[in-house]
Formats: sequence, structure tokens, C-alpha cells
Amino acid sequence: MLRKGDREVLLDLHSESEAQTTDGYGSVHNGSYIPPRCLSAADDDDDPIYMHCNTTSDQSVPQLGNYFRDGKTKIDFVLVWEIRSRKKRRGKSEVTGEEGDAAPPEESSRSERRKAQLAQWREKFVQNLESAGLVMEKEETSNEKKTIHFLKLSAPWDVLVYFAEELCLRAPLQAQQNLDLNTSARVMKRLCIPNMMMESVPNRPLDYYTCAFRKSKMNRFLGCDNHDTYFTNTQRHRVVYEILARTVYGKRKRAEVGVDRLVNEGVYTAAFPLHEGSFKLPKYEIRPDELNQRQILHHYWSRWCKWYKYQPLDHIREYFGEKIALYFAWLGFYTAWLLPAAVVGTLVFVSGVMSMGTNTPAKDICTSGASYLMCPLCNTCKAWNMSDICTMAKLGYLFDHPGTVLFSVFMSFWAVTFLEYWKRKMATLAHHWDCMDFHEEEERPRPEFAAMAPTMEPNPVTGVKEPYFPEKTRLARVFTGSMVIIMMLCVVMIFLVTVVMCRGIISLMMFRTGSPVLRTEAGTIANICSSIVSLGLILLMGQVYTALAEQLTKWEMHRTQTQYDNAFIFKVFIFQFVNFYSSPFYVAFFKGRFVGYPTNYGTLFGMRNEDCGPGGCLIELAEQLFIIMVGKQLINNIQEFIIPKVKAWNQKRSLAKVMGDKASHEPQRWEEDYQLVECEGLFEEYLEMVLQFGFITIFVAAFPLAPLFALLNNWVEIRLDAHKFACEYRRPVAERAQNIGVWFNILEALSHLSVIANAFLIAFTSDFLPRLLYQFKFDNDLNGYVNFTLAYAPLNYTEYPMCRYKAYRDNDGNYSLFYWELLAVRLGFIIAFEHVVFFVLRAIDWIVPDVPGSLELKIKRERYLAKQALAENQEALLVSRGRGAAPASPGSSSPGSDASFGNMS
Repeated sequence: MLRKGDREVLLDLHSESEAQTTDGYGSVHNGSYIPPRCLSAADDDDDPIYMHCNTTSDQSVPQLGNYFRDGKTKIDFVLVWEIRSRKKRRGKSEVTGEEGDAAPPEESSRSERRKAQLAQWREKFVQNLESAGLVMEKEETSNEKKTIHFLKLSAPWDVLVYFAEELCLRAPLQAQQNLDLNTSARVMKRLCIPNMMMESVPNRPLDYYTCAFRKSKMNRFLGCDNHDTYFTNTQRHRVVYEILARTVYGKRKRAEVGVDRLVNEGVYTAAFPLHEGSFKLPKYEIRPDELNQRQILHHYWSRWCKWYKYQPLDHIREYFGEKIALYFAWLGFYTAWLLPAAVVGTLVFVSGVMSMGTNTPAKDICTSGASYLMCPLCNTCKAWNMSDICTMAKLGYLFDHPGTVLFSVFMSFWAVTFLEYWKRKMATLAHHWDCMDFHEEEERPRPEFAAMAPTMEPNPVTGVKEPYFPEKTRLARVFTGSMVIIMMLCVVMIFLVTVVMCRGIISLMMFRTGSPVLRTEAGTIANICSSIVSLGLILLMGQVYTALAEQLTKWEMHRTQTQYDNAFIFKVFIFQFVNFYSSPFYVAFFKGRFVGYPTNYGTLFGMRNEDCGPGGCLIELAEQLFIIMVGKQLINNIQEFIIPKVKAWNQKRSLAKVMGDKASHEPQRWEEDYQLVECEGLFEEYLEMVLQFGFITIFVAAFPLAPLFALLNNWVEIRLDAHKFACEYRRPVAERAQNIGVWFNILEALSHLSVIANAFLIAFTSDFLPRLLYQFKFDNDLNGYVNFTLAYAPLNYTEYPMCRYKAYRDNDGNYSLFYWELLAVRLGFIIAFEHVVFFVLRAIDWIVPDVPGSLELKIKRERYLAKQALAENQEALLVSRGRGAAPASPGSSSPGSDASFGNMS
């Protein structure tokens, strides 16, 4: 049981624990008791809380597994801090003193005061943790340079019960059959088709009917008699982290609360729960059901040979929590839905290859010879024959034929249908994982906010005083930050203009070489080179802006972590959207629109405006998408593969220097986990996938193979992310979530934007509508179409009289009647396309409910069964107490009074 006042220790503004002395901390449990005679030596050590003392407990043999030395007490959390050796520093200062380079006394005293402050905070924090009921044990690893301290924490049964009720943890009432979460598995089973993706994973977590935990109803929950296994490890971690986040270490009025701020201040170097042993399989033979959770995840999930298997989502959720499990569920669901898109896109591309020979305009170009003398492409260039671009004309048909139009319509429907069915999947998972009715409790202020807030004000919800930042000042900072964002977007536009000019310069250089091959392929070479330059600038600007956005978001002083995350995600996504998509948008919608005509060419900084290449703008757009999208994916995957390994190697090398001779011995679990890389969260993972989603939906009309490359990348991405979380990251604290948050809203916005973008792409960039209108008005077989699309240079153009250029103009440079007819058709197509697609999308949204009907029925059924289970248990309890018991008083609770308690997730 928690002692009286424990809650006040955690929540009070300024706990009375300040009056506690170091002697009061001497009774640390399980072999780490520090006798008073050892505390007297603390004056000579940088860590006044702990002093290494050779006691008999130091000579005990540690037990295997995540337990204290007694082999019974579970380790729920580990706090780590490093202390440099005083002797080493003194020796160094003496040497520097002889050389005359000793640090000034002011700096030295300031450093010592800082170290004393950190030690004082650490001491008080640990005292308050002990007062809160946590059990502790300490380990040390040291050499002559520094000492690494590991403080192992464990929550006793009474503490777990107390916080389980406060945190509304779910408690099992009755076991039920595990759900088959994979739709494809159910369909293949119904059709009696062998499923190679199915694999039996051992120790699958049981599924239960659950309700909110109540201590008073303890006897009605399954497994309540076994205190060691009733709470899962992730639940224990969550409880201990809650205590760590609430515990005061200084003055509450200064918001000196929580382990997160202690880590930020440098009091601790790390705070993490432990992995469930090594991920490597033992050398001796072992049954699958004897593997620990981490070994199961590695063996059945993170290995490359499992790329075609279903992900063990229940195991992931059991080990990492719902938030990380939902990310992998979404990534797997998205990857599975990419398969039909990739198949259809590949078929569209193959159909374009097979029908290249039937392309009448390309045939006319290739057989034209010297019939079409084209006007020079630059001021110093010469005229050229249209037959020179025969190859590019044929290739351009691959990305601009009727199949690509149908594919863009298909992808518009695919995007919205995917999101609708993901909402159903998300609801199913939220119910299955007891998160459907989950609402985050009133969030506490962020550590950085608490440290920098100027005043303290009562929280309108809890009434407790907490750090406060004036809303007007925050909005002024948000406005200023928005101006910085606009400035950075302007920088992106400047880089875009630079890339455009670079492309023009490269084209000019190719023309001046005099080589027929280089002259013919000048536009393609310039486009590829500029795309590579653009990719480099995109990645560089992305890194710079992400760091800038992080600082801006901190400066804006958002109170809670959720508010901070949403503001940061919005800033980075807006910038990355413009950063990645500005160049493709320019090629798709602006390039070649402002060229002009001979004697009246448009210019930019003295250079003639760009025109589309020989194969049209769609093939240039496809080249850009391939280089930017696939290049980014390759670079990101290489980074995700190499960087964690480099960080882990550096951390392991640093720890190996401290361990010295002990490195040859089997390291303890906390030492091995300290060598791992700190989990960096899911922001970068989501951002990468959301940007990819934009590439395969917004510009899919120009690049039908985009879904295929996305599918191949995601197969690799799942394995890389799985390996990072299972093998290379420290175990993160399990977090609850019922959806993927603001990312879903961004995906919805991209899916709607893709409809508009594809409508304009087909109408203004593709030759689909000009060919269709020509077929309707003149010739169904497109005979003479090439000649019809070429205008003659004005009569006053004397350099190359009667040369041709691509435009619907008369001999005076004015737009022809066909141009205005085509413009009307294009605008009509956009309106019709958008209205039809959005109408069908709304119909899909209405037809496909967000929550499956079977799930709604199951929720009602489970609530009924929960009430029945509670009622039957109550009746059995009354019978077991004997018939001689006194009748219940009118005010006593009846089985029906617990109906609300049985509200199922």
C-alpha cells in the first residue's frame, strides 16, 4: 500500500521531502543498502547520493534476466548517469596550471556549482521516488576516467494497483478467440487457396473482454491472484514512467518536475525500460514457445527473409505499445494496397510499350525527313529537323497515351478508397487493442515549456498551478515564425529558378558542342543533370529547415507535447511539400507555357523561357519524379541502414573503454541496452511515407511506375524499421493511441489535391485532349496531326523564314480558333473530371462506414457479456459466502449497478 502523503510527494508544489536527509535514503532495497559509514566519504565524490562501498552485496552473483540481484524483483526502468573521475580532473588541472592554461577561477567555480546542483537534484529526485514506493538497486561500471551509474527501478504490487486505477489501465474479464486481422487471409481461407503469407508465431497475446481497472473489483479480473504476471511489462513500464514524470526534484513553483527535464538538464544521460533479453537466438536448441518477446519479433518479423509474411501486430503492440504498432499496421496496410496500384501501373506502362508502333504522330515525325524545319531553340542555335527527335517522340508516348489518363482516374479512386478502408482497419485495431474509447488524460506541460515559462497560473481543468505562457505573446511568436516559414519558401523558389537557369545553361552548352547526338539529346541531358542538382538541394534544404522548424516550434512555447508535435509536423510538412513538389509542379504546369513565338520570345533574366523537350513535358516530369522519388528513397534507406549502426558502434566503444577488463565478461542487460541508440520516434518515418504518398497520387498520370517503386521501397522500409526497433533502438516507453493522428488529415488533403492536380495534368500538360479534339473534328486516325500542331514563324522573322514551332497560332502569332476551342474543352474536362470523381468519392465515403457493421455488433455483444460476467461473478460471490449471511442493505450495490463499469473498449 502507498503510504499517506505519497500522492502529495508526486503532485505537491513543493514536497516536504526537502527536509529528508541523506541518511533517510540509506535503505535502498535488494542488496544496495548504503551504510552511513560509506556516506561520509561522499565529500570526496562528485555524486553525493551514491558512494561505492565494498559490501557483501557487491560480491553477489547477478541473476540472469531483467531482475534485481535477488532474482525475483523485476526491473521496470533504468536511470543512467555518468560521473567523471575527480582525480583525473585534478591531475589535468595541475598539468594545465603548470603550463599557465588553467581555467579561470570563475569558470571553475561555476562548473562546480553546476555539478553540485545536478547532484542535489538527483539526490532529491531519488528520495522522492523512494517515498513514492519504488524499489531501487544500483550498479556501477567505472574506470580511471569516469563512472557510469545504473539505477534500477521496480514498482511493487501496491504501487502498480494504485496507478493502474488512476491511469485507467484495462483489466481482463474473460478470454476470447483471437481475431484474424488480415482480410486477405480470410478471403484466401474462404476460397481454399494456400496462403504463403501466413505463419504461426508463438506466444500470441491472448485477447480479452476488458474494462477499466478498479481495485475494488479486483477479484473479478482474470489472473489477479498472480501478482508477478497480472500486469504486462509494458503496463509496468507505463506506470513507472508516470511516476518518474510526476516526481518533483526541486521546487515545483519552478516546474522542476519529471525525469524528461532531468535528462534535458544533464542530470541523467538516459532513462529507459529494458529489452526482454537478447534478440539473438541461443546456440542450443530451444522450442519456439520458449523464446522471449524480443527474439520472437526478430525471428518472425525483422529478418529480411520474412518480407512476404504478415506482420505479428499483436506481438508488436504487446512489446512496443499501441502507437508504434499502429505505425507498422498502417505501413503494412499501405504497402498491401500498393500491390494492385503497382500491378495496374505496370500494365499501363507495358501497354504503352506494346502500342508504341501504332502511334501515328510518332511515325509521322520519324518519316518526315527534312519536311519540318524547326526554329532555333536558343538565340545562338541553328534550325533543326523534327525527324531528329524520332526516339524521344516514341518514348514520350509511354507516358502520354490514353492508358495513363485511365490510370490517373483509377489512382484518384484508389487513394480515397484506401483511406476509407484504413479508417475501418484503424477502428478494428483500436477495439482489438482496447483503445477505441481512449482519450489522453490532461497532458502535463512539456519539460522545455516548464523550464522557460515566465509565470505560474492555475490549470483551468485540474486547478493545480503550473507554468504559464501568455497566449498573446505565443500567437505573436507563431505569426513571426510564419514569416520565417514564408521566407524559407521564398528561398526554395529562388533555388527553383536557379535550377531552371542551370538547365538552360546546360542545354546551351550541349547545342554549342556541334555534336548531332548531344544536340538531339540536349534537353534530356539538361533535365537529368538539373534533377540531380535539385535532389541535392532538396535534401540539403530539408535538413536545414527541419532544424530551423524545431527551434521555431520550441520558441513558440507550446504547452503540451501534442500541441508541440502538431505545430512541428505542420511546419515541416508545409516546407517539405513545397521543397519536394515545387520542381515537378513547375515542369507539369508552368514549363513551356510562356515561351512566346519567333520575334516575341519571353525571357527571364535575359534568357529565353524554357520550352518542353522533344518528347513533351510529361516525359520530363517522369524523369524528374524518378530521380527525386527513387533517389530520395535510396538515400533514406542507406541512411537508415548505416547511421544507427554507426551510433551504436560509437556508444559501444565508449562503454567498452569504461568497462575495461570487464568487457570480456558477459555484459548485463542494462549495459547492453545503454549501448543501443535512443529511439528517435516516428516523425521521420511518417514524413517519408506521406511524401511518397503524394508522389504516387499527385503526379501519377506522368509516371505510372511510381506505385511499383513505392511498393519495392516499402518492402525494404518495413524490414529496416523493424530491425531498428527490435535490435538497434533502446526500448521506448509504450504509448497508447487509437489512430495515426494528424498524419491521417494530411493524407486526406493529399488525396483530394491529387484529383485536382491530375485533372489539370491531363487537361493542360498531356496531349490527350488535343488529339481527341483533332480526331473529333478532322481525322480519327490522327493523320496530319503533327503538321496541324506546328505553326509557321511570322513573316518578319527573317533569320530562318518559314521555320516551324509548336503552337496553335496563325502567321501573325495570334492564337487560332482551334486554340480557343481546345481551351474550352480543357476547362470543361477539369470541371467534369473533378465533379465526377468527387461525387464517386463521396459515395464511397457514404457506402463504406468508418466502423464495420460486424464490429459495431461485436462491441454491443461484448458490453452485454461484460455486464453478464460481472453479474454472474457477483452471484457466485454471494453464494460462496454462505446462506447465513445477512441480506444486502438497500444502499449496497447490485450486479446491475456495475453496468457502467463493464463498458468495453
